[in-house]
Amino acid sequence: MLTNSQKKQLRTISLNLKIKYQVGKNGINPQVIDLLDKALTAHELVKVDILKSLDKDIMEVALDLSSDLHAEVVQIIGRGLLLYRKNKKKEIIHLSK
Repeated sequence: MLTNSQKKQLRTISLNLKIKYQVGKNGINPQVIDLLDKALTAHELVKVDILKSLDKDIMEVALDLSSDLHAEVVQIIGRGLLLYRKNKKKEIIHLSK
């Protein structure tokens, strides 16, 4: 579980993230999960845009993604999510305690 200061640190880091992933009308399928899983392993922190063509509540999508990916939702802004999962083999982002 992330502390508020760790979430703040991750939100600050996310300002410089250029890569965004999108979930659209096909919803959360195995291909999306695999893509985001690889992205979280490589980067630990990813931005995900939920397109309006996906007719689901944003909170429901966030919870589904976080449980499927074993990740934490750092922030939800509009239809955008910020997901974090620590890489156990090679830590990329060093969070404060």
